[in-house]
Amino acid sequence: MVNKKRVDKEKANQENDKILFAFLATFLSLLGFLIAIIVKRKDKYVMHYAKQSLVIFVFSILAGSIGSILGNLFLIGILIKIGLNILIVIIWAMSWVYALSGKRKQIPIVSYWAKKIEL
Repeated sequence: MVNKKRVDKEKANQENDKILFAFLATFLSLLGFLIAIIVKRKDKYVMHYAKQSLVIFVFSILAGSIGSILGNLFLIGILIKIGLNILIVIIWAMSWVYALSGKRKQIPIVSYWAKKIEL
């Protein structure tokens, strides 16, 4: 009986560890991706979210560049820039929630590109 409780506790700790590293990978963006690569490279759950984090980071760089270029246009450029920033924040927050869920979930568009990353 004691052995079973110990095994269950170890499984719970491992699950919590995976969820924590997946959350850190998404929350810390590029730094989180690098931490996940170094510490949890063989954990499929953590790497699923680490790859998504990398894609979100690249998308945010692209959105920032596009926003900077279009921001010089009058009203439409400013609206596009604000829209891109809001979209990135929403996707980033979705990745946090999904990472904390304990299940591998797909973020639209981001997951498509993340699956193409081979490590």
